[in-house]
Amino acid sequence: MTNIGSLLGDAAVLMVTGMGVVFIFLTILVYLVRLMSALVPEDAPVPSTAPVRSQKISSDPSAVKPQVVVAIAAAVHQYRTSTVK
Repeated sequence: MTNIGSLLGDAAVLMVTGMGVVFIFLTILVYLVRLMSALVPEDAPVPSTAPVRSQKISSDPSAVKPQVVVAIAAAVHQYRTSTVK
């Protein structure tokens, strides 16, 4: 069995190595992000097409078929009776 000092030394070397690798990776990542932000323009050009007008949706209650109203009412009734409160 190895002594505790040797184990602590190995753990310290492993910890420093891991932290160094993470630090180097994050440093490279920061510089790559800065490089990309310098190469890519901030604002993309706006297309010069005319905006499309949306059609007005009628909210006329008579436009809904009675069969649809009955089906929705039946579904709501079934849902309310099947759920446990």
